[in-house]
Amino acid sequence: MKITFEGKKKIIADYNGHRIITDQPVRAGGDGSAPAPFDLFLASIGTCAGIYVKSFCDQRGISTEGISLEQEMKFNSETHLISDLEIRIILPESFPDKYKEAVVNSANLCAVKRHLHNPPEMSVVAVTR
Repeated sequence: MKITFEGKKKIIADYNGHRIITDQPVRAGGDGSAPAPFDLFLASIGTCAGIYVKSFCDQRGISTEGISLEQEMKFNSETHLISDLEIRIILPESFPDKYKEAVVNSANLCAVKRHLHNPPEMSVVAVTR
């Protein structure tokens, strides 16, 4: 992954052939032209759970029509960090009762969530080239 700068507060990540653009809100000195990096982090949690729910349904021939996920975050004003995060899988009445617990279990397999429970060691170094 290569990270570069593109004016004001715009930061670009090039990864696996994709260009991921981030920006800061206007109030933070950016143009508000793209999600902030932390917004992408939060979205990665919900979308990761979503792909597991989608795959679960696809494997069983269950329509995903009417299925969505809602993610709610509670911020701790003292630490300025998220203290609680809840993902709700919204299911239509037609969703088979026998799969409700299993679809929750599938969302819990999300790799992003699992990494948060077992975070990697991280380091930052500076090199001159």
